[in-house]
Amino acid sequence: MAGSGTAHLRDDQERALTVENLVVEFPVTGGTVHAVSDLSIDVLPGETLGILGESGCGKSSAGRALMQLPAPTSGKVRLGDADLTKLKKNEMRQARAKMQMIMQDPVSALNPRRKVKDLVAEGLEIWGFEGKDRAKFVDDLLFAVGLDPDVVRDRRPHELSGGQCQRVCIARSLALDPDVLICDEPVSSLDVSVQAQVLNLLEETRERYNLSMIFIAHDVAVVKNISDRVMVMYLGKTCEVIPSDDMQNKALHPYTRLLLESVPSADDAQNAAARVLESGATKAVELPSPLNPPSGCRFRTRCPLATEQCTKEEPQLREMRPGQFVACHNVSA
Repeated sequence: MAGSGTAHLRDDQERALTVENLVVEFPVTGGTVHAVSDLSIDVLPGETLGILGESGCGKSSAGRALMQLPAPTSGKVRLGDADLTKLKKNEMRQARAKMQMIMQDPVSALNPRRKVKDLVAEGLEIWGFEGKDRAKFVDDLLFAVGLDPDVVRDRRPHELSGGQCQRVCIARSLALDPDVLICDEPVSSLDVSVQAQVLNLLEETRERYNLSMIFIAHDVAVVKNISDRVMVMYLGKTCEVIPSDDMQNKALHPYTRLLLESVPSADDAQNAAARVLESGATKAVELPSPLNPPSGCRFRTRCPLATEQCTKEEPQLREMRPGQFVACHNVSA
């Protein structure tokens, strides 16, 4: 698989989730939006994969396609041994119980008419989990995510803070004992102080329930801190896959370096911005449209390393160091 779009997939290990050559396209007036192009990922049991990129890079479209909401244009999504893209309606319904999603806006994700106890129990109700133990099970889930059941069980979403609503969403996602949790920008709408609490909760939840997680975000620091590996996306394509511990000092792709250098450091934002300019990490050009992505390397219109080869030939992922794969013609380890 060396030198291909699936070069970074790990064949010798058990995988909770495997995605191969995922394509997500949306027909619109005037053309087709190429939201995700040839994306491949794998996640091991108990591992967290971060997907990082600017708004519009296709990371949320990829997350929803994994849930088949809607189904991708093409590609394979295997949850354990089951290819979700080939399941019948009833089989897909059962498989979804093992892969849950936490949405970006926790308030909008909850039915405003229902009480917290009913929101958390919704999956249990659908799957016929009845009996006197259901109320206790719901209370145990609320307690596990740091909420006092006696205080919140009979409240509705508008009576809770954003952080509390996100905790309810997490409790609801755990009710059916999933294997994989997809977190789509789960803290971007929360205050900074609440973000840290929710991130800690997600990490504790992953360890307690041995979950595999896909954590989608545009915040570099958040993704680095919570992930074991990070996949960097740009305009629907994978730029780099790298262990999170190596990301700060060993990232090679020009776009990954741009993202890292755009984060203000402890000195001050002015010096951080100056480093971006000195590095030549980007060109001051208009962002390409997913309706008409550039030929060859999609980042070439902003890349200081771009050559004629980048215009004509799409770079494939190459292993530069153990566990680090980069799609760029012009970098070396």
